[in-house]
Amino acid sequence: MSSSDLSFIDLFAGAGGLSEGLTEAGFHGLLANEIIPEYAQTYSKNHPGTKVLTADVKTLDPTQILNELHIEREELDLIAGGPPCQGFSINAPVRTMLDERNHLFKEYLRFVDAFAPKAVLIENVPGLVSFEDGETLHAILNALAELGYGADVRILGAAYYGVPQMRWRTVIIGLRGKNVPALVFPEPVYHAPIRPNFTATFNGQSLVKMPAPETDSNFVTVYEALSDLPPLKNGEQGKPIKDYHSEATCDFQKRARTGSIGVVNHEAPRLADINIKRLQYIKPGGNWTDIPDELLPRGMKFARKSDHTKRYGRVDPKGLASTILTKCDPHWGAYFHYEQERSFTVREAARIQSFPDHFVFTGTQAQQFAQVGNAVPPLLANAVGLAIKSVFSEVV
Repeated sequence: MSSSDLSFIDLFAGAGGLSEGLTEAGFHGLLANEIIPEYAQTYSKNHPGTKVLTADVKTLDPTQILNELHIEREELDLIAGGPPCQGFSINAPVRTMLDERNHLFKEYLRFVDAFAPKAVLIENVPGLVSFEDGETLHAILNALAELGYGADVRILGAAYYGVPQMRWRTVIIGLRGKNVPALVFPEPVYHAPIRPNFTATFNGQSLVKMPAPETDSNFVTVYEALSDLPPLKNGEQGKPIKDYHSEATCDFQKRARTGSIGVVNHEAPRLADINIKRLQYIKPGGNWTDIPDELLPRGMKFARKSDHTKRYGRVDPKGLASTILTKCDPHWGAYFHYEQERSFTVREAARIQSFPDHFVFTGTQAQQFAQVGNAVPPLLANAVGLAIKSVFSEVV
């Protein structure tokens, strides 16, 4: 099966992190749906060959879309997406009726039923596994089974696949009419200092994919991810397209720069004077505990030194970044640059999420940060896509 034969649609697509990784793995996106216009605009700009529907998924007719795409039922290779799942449980009827998220997951199933793709891919937060004592996850797997899909679930650490941050995602993969082999979930290729801080077992089975003992590659560091980007001062905007600070020094940078015309989305947010004062006391790898008490926010002056260990953090260049959120606000995480007196730019957050530099984010800076933080890391999506491809070549 050639790469050009592999087709997919992406529901709840966001700015397109999942699609970016699947495209790099050799899948061709036919359609994406995203309700937030700014996210959909970014998706369209970076995936011009994909039809993008900016609409509430509940208003879409999957049978009509199937016809418009000129494909037959059971012809599509993959439906991918991150539908909200936490409200979906057959054992909580009152919650099911009232929780809008449940209806959104039903919309995902409605597309699966209409398209009957060869495979389905669902990504979500690790907390899905323990939500409602696992009943929600049981309900999801049962719903897929009723549609004819053998399905299984794993929790993947993004750092194990070359993403330079502490991020975990729950991944559910289903195959039409097939049991899911273990190899459909990608094997970790890097060692990384990450540990699950969530429920990691389901039906008595550990869901976390750990590196094999023979894995000899170390994780990608923050320094390797960011060191070739041009330095900025606090609040500095500069040219829309900037030159790189240096030649690419590692494989991560070489990959990031493939197809790039320069550095975009790289403008430093302006920190308040009080945060600049606080930053002067924080060493690389340090956090709020380095700040003198008189400069701390009122609510943190009485906090235990062992709490909130990422707040007002300056990343360790030799380590991993903390999880990129929808706001790189130093009050909530380690988002101070390791040597420059400022917080991360959108491009630096995107690099830490493993987006390539040719991927351009649109909208306001706040909207761009939200798009980056909500995205699936493309390198993780790429690993999952390649694993699904390997199964297709054997069993589909």
